[in-house]
Amino acid sequence: MNRVILFNKPFGVLSQFTDKGTQGSNRPTLSAYIDQPAFYPAGRLDRDSEGLMVLTDNGALQARIAHPKYKRPKTYHVQVEGTADAKALDALRKGVVLKDGKTAPAEITQIDPPEGLWERDPPVRFRKTVPDAWLRITIREGRNRQVRRMTAHVGLPTLRLIRVQIGDWALNDLRPGAWRWASENGA
Repeated sequence: MNRVILFNKPFGVLSQFTDKGTQGSNRPTLSAYIDQPAFYPAGRLDRDSEGLMVLTDNGALQARIAHPKYKRPKTYHVQVEGTADAKALDALRKGVVLKDGKTAPAEITQIDPPEGLWERDPPVRFRKTVPDAWLRITIREGRNRQVRRMTAHVGLPTLRLIRVQIGDWALNDLRPGAWRWASENGA
């Protein structure tokens, strides 16, 4: 049986076990939170993004989770700067043209701020004169910083991005920095 770990990656943590990019760096990595040998992340999550990561000790399962050809949906709660009007939301639903091509259509819903949301360290900048909104965005591809680039393209820069679901695996009440075992079919 393949083993699967669900991890709630905190803001500022690299989605890898070592930081080979910067000599003498003290940037936190997955090794500060997960002490299980031979596990690897199935996909990445930017250092400035938070939320669900799936890790496994099986390379074939890792590929089935992360590779875009399997079109596994990934759902995010995204706090954006500005007012999410119908025009911007419709553009995201149809797909937008970025420097690396047109994105596949996304599922977009405007939501209330998520319940039970933890404080981020450092906090998201707050400006009294600029409104913000929360969106629930589901994509089925995984380009570099895709959700951030998509929202910026329609004039809604991302302030906070939290992945809450990958396929059938969901973050639920997993707190930042915590992990739990899960089945390989997403339960």
